[in-house]
Amino acid sequence: MRRGRHEAPAGGPPHVLADEVEGYLLAQAHHDQARREAEDLCARMPWLTTAQAEEVAGHYVRKRLDVTRQLLLGTVRRAEQLRDEYESRYAALRHALLRRHAAGACAVLACAAGVGALAGLPIR
Repeated sequence: MRRGRHEAPAGGPPHVLADEVEGYLLAQAHHDQARREAEDLCARMPWLTTAQAEEVAGHYVRKRLDVTRQLLLGTVRRAEQLRDEYESRYAALRHALLRRHAAGACAVLACAAGVGALAGLPIR
């Protein structure tokens, strides 16, 4: 998921609208799958009346979509945690690399100054 996902599709970048459409299509696919599973479940219970079958199917679809929603929200939370962990680790590594480069540059400058000072000494 991209950051800024909750912006208005009309005023945001093009990928926001694509994300919204993708989310809608994904939700519809899950709903259709849950509906098919509910119909299969009701077909195995021929003693149910039409009203009872519709009630069971509706209940099954709602519960199935709730479970799917919870799984997806858990995945999103974990992705955010991982992103935060990786960003902090990247920042720490970048800071350490900058420190090492600064120390290396200081060492090179110190050596250059030493060589320059030695070159300036009169030779006996």
